Amino acid sequence: MTEKPSVLVIGAGLAGLACAWNLQQNGVSFQILEASSSVGGRVKTDRVNGFLLDRGFQVLLTAYPEAKRILDYDKLSLKDFYPGALVRVGNGFHRVADPFRHPIDAFYSIYSPIGTLTDKFRIARLRRRVLAGGLEDLFNKPERKTIEALEKDGFSGEVIETFFRPFFGGVFLDPELQTTSRMFDFVFRMFSAGDTSVPADGMGAIPEQIHARLPTGSVRFDTPVRTVTGTTVQLASGERLSADRVVIATDAYAAARLVGTASPASHSVACLYFAADEPPIDEPILVLNGGGSGPVNNMCVPSLISKTYAPDGATLISTTILRPERYDPASLEEEVRRQLGNWFGPAVNKWQLLRTYWIKRALPVQSLPYSNEQHQAVSQNRGHYTCGDHTDTASINGALRSGRLTAEAIVRDLAGPDEVLDKATL
Repeated sequence: MTEKPSVLVIGAGLAGLACAWNLQQNGVSFQILEASSSVGGRVKTDRVNGFLLDRGFQVLLTAYPEAKRILDYDKLSLKDFYPGALVRVGNGFHRVADPFRHPIDAFYSIYSPIGTLTDKFRIARLRRRVLAGGLEDLFNKPERKTIEALEKDGFSGEVIETFFRPFFGGVFLDPELQTTSRMFDFVFRMFSAGDTSVPADGMGAIPEQIHARLPTGSVRFDTPVRTVTGTTVQLASGERLSADRVVIATDAYAAARLVGTASPASHSVACLYFAADEPPIDEPILVLNGGGSGPVNNMCVPSLISKTYAPDGATLISTTILRPERYDPASLEEEVRRQLGNWFGPAVNKWQLLRTYWIKRALPVQSLPYSNEQHQAVSQNRGHYTCGDHTDTASINGALRSGRLTAEAIVRDLAGPDEVLDKATL
């Protein structure tokens, strides 16, 4: 570290941490300014009564290329979900299994009410299509809304409503499936090519791992930024800092405030965590609401995925509610219990509510048009740059990738036109 770093990075979320790590790899000094008391941004894990509560239901898709590049999966001790889902339809649960990883389970689910036999063949065809070619090819194909793409591919209304809408509506926080089909193809490819996992110690272990690789003292906590003017930053305390370059690596709303632009749209979500003596299911699998009624879109038992999510002898249950603004906060818990009571019986009434997370700006909206240039965007203006998942795919991969691309741009700019950047180091 130097007294005046070459780069000031505002925000210690995944994008800011990835940017800083890539700057460090190229010998560029930096200082991260973080408004809160910890790293991670929207990817954090709280400890409550011995339980690990991720701030909203989140997973790591191990096929993410940026995650594979920067993270040490072995040290994260990743724990995997079952590759499939249990779908609640009518009065029962029906399994949807990945036929390439669980062919026997998939065989027995062929005649389940989750779509037709033809739908199941079309899913296999969809998988082959999204796995073909390079990632950038997916972002160069014609796009439409995800719901329209599924209909064009010939999927029945039944499988769209019982599986695709709750599953990918939960991924995009978009139950209407208005998200661009390019993002759908990207995410479907990631699910198909790797595992769906969480670190043993919660999702917050991901930013903590990157932070641990940075120089001691490189993150200045509890330091909110008031304004950014060129390469000068004014803190809320009134202190002014300057550097050769400034990176705005906050969420989309805060970034818009700092640069004086309109705030982009975001999806909201709510997550209710319960403690129970016994799990309502007996395997590490996602449970989907295929019936459409009730506030809960999906639920799972994190302590069945990683035992460290709950104290010995206890169970942690996670429930996700999309478009939570539609519900009265005072009655949401009661409505969730009523719905899950219909699924699992009166034992639900004994569950203890640990915490409710209301996340207003959980994920940037990714509507049409979604251009290849937007996918690779790194913004620069008057010496400062903007990175974050709102400048790339709205995902962990997008946040990490945007941080790397921003670091690459800064290294090129600082090197000048006469110096050649060694791509292998990036």
